Amino acid sequence: MTIAMLSMTMTFAENEETKNVTNLEAYDMSVNMRKLGVALGLTLDQMEAVENIHTTFNAEMQLAAHADDKDRKEMVSKAVERDIKWMHYVLDEKQYHKYLLLLNTTLKNRGLVVNE
Repeated sequence: MTIAMLSMTMTFAENEETKNVTNLEAYDMSVNMRKLGVALGLTLDQMEAVENIHTTFNAEMQLAAHADDKDRKEMVSKAVERDIKWMHYVLDEKQYHKYLLLLNTTLKNRGLVVNE
């Protein structure tokens, strides 16, 4: 299980050496959905829902990446809030906590921390 979590963290966080939040690549939240599904132990129904939620989240993050500096932080915050709200609805508590760990690690590694 630890290996799966480390693997997923690396999948989320791969190529995140940048601390420059204006770097558009930092806002690309694309992940390998199969690996995410395995790491979280998703059912087929959950997998479909998570993929749809994540597609929306990624699109919102891309919009934030192209927004003015003054609006970007709020757009990221709202995108994250919506993402975790919908993920909490789809995932059980254990899956949800794993997802939060992965998401928070990714956001921190990319310099996109919403609430610290």
